[in-house]
Amino acid sequence: MSSSSPKFFARIFRAFRYRDFRLMWTGACVSTIGTFVQQFAQSWLVYDLTKDAFYLGLDLFLGQLPIMLFSLFGGVFADRMDRRKMLLTSQYIQMVCAFLLAILFVTHVVKVWHILALSFFVGLGQSFGGPAYSALLPTLVDPEDLSNAIAMNSIQFNLARIVGPTLGGIAYTAFGATWCFALNGLSYIAVIISLFMIHVKFVPAKTTESVLNSMKEGIRFIRCRDGMSALVILAFCTTLFGFSLNAFLPVFVRTIFHRGPETYTLLLVCSGAGSIVGALSVAAVEKMKGQGRLTLIILILLGLIISGFAVSRWLPLSCILIFFSGMAIMASASFMLSLAQLITTDAMRGRVMSVYNLAFRAGIPLGSLVLGKLIPMVGVSKALSGAGLALVAVSLYFLMLNRESTFRPAREQQEA
Repeated sequence: MSSSSPKFFARIFRAFRYRDFRLMWTGACVSTIGTFVQQFAQSWLVYDLTKDAFYLGLDLFLGQLPIMLFSLFGGVFADRMDRRKMLLTSQYIQMVCAFLLAILFVTHVVKVWHILALSFFVGLGQSFGGPAYSALLPTLVDPEDLSNAIAMNSIQFNLARIVGPTLGGIAYTAFGATWCFALNGLSYIAVIISLFMIHVKFVPAKTTESVLNSMKEGIRFIRCRDGMSALVILAFCTTLFGFSLNAFLPVFVRTIFHRGPETYTLLLVCSGAGSIVGALSVAAVEKMKGQGRLTLIILILLGLIISGFAVSRWLPLSCILIFFSGMAIMASASFMLSLAQLITTDAMRGRVMSVYNLAFRAGIPLGSLVLGKLIPMVGVSKALSGAGLALVAVSLYFLMLNRESTFRPAREQQEA
């Protein structure tokens, strides 16, 4: 038992053998903690200012709208420009927005439209930084450790989901919203430092091809590559129906449990803890056959869990359910992203991953916007349970059509 334990942990954390990955992971983790500190205060204040669930959905929608509009262009530039410089520019934009929001709060002039506008500009920075990060990450590790690196990246994100809301709740209660936004602004310094320290191996090929033609080439690659189109559609449906639960937690806390920010923090922490367990489970897997089919089964379970949470009126049960939803969300997202990264090639990675990420992220604001309209009409429980059942239906459809040979790595497809 004692001799096998170090080997087990070495297998789980094998991506940390790479210096550049360690640097990026640390910087990204600090920055993401800051993001969740701000998100805690921002979501709570938007709902407190408006008392309308629609504005929670609208805030999320406006934050994702630039990603929907511009990330395809970001993917083209990620394949023809220095990915580190693109990421640095993205961090600068987001840092300025965080400090500006802190200034608006400390001067007592902030309005809801200020928050919505700044969410849009943050999304604008992410629309170019996201494809660059997705394309840069696989170059930091060897191909055989890519799935592990993706899982480790998910762990830092979900570790931040636990630490961020906890710090956000403390900062919001003790010092006010201004400090939440200021802490987020300071957190970007960590990822900026890490970007200056890493060694970027990818050198973009010089091209005179127009941006539009490069974009078309990426879309053709997706259509021709076995399994890629199916993954893009599944990613969109997954986030459309399965990722809106956390966005409407303030509504559950206020209208179902009749509690305050402490309960909101508790539910977010439970969700984040479940996500870390899910990501660790993925990280422990070295090679697995049937990964596509397993992903679909996890998504079916996720839909059922969401429906269960929606009708629950007992807080301990809701905490357990949201823990398992966090597990299912992270495991399915990690598996799908790993499949997408393995199917594509490095020369096309920026464009292909921008399309995949666009589909994955577009479902979140669209689902939130629709649910934000449905909740006042039918109630939060019926709206969320309907979304969960819709995810079950979509996943069952793909499960019946799924052929495991479809999701083959790029190397195997080229050999075939």
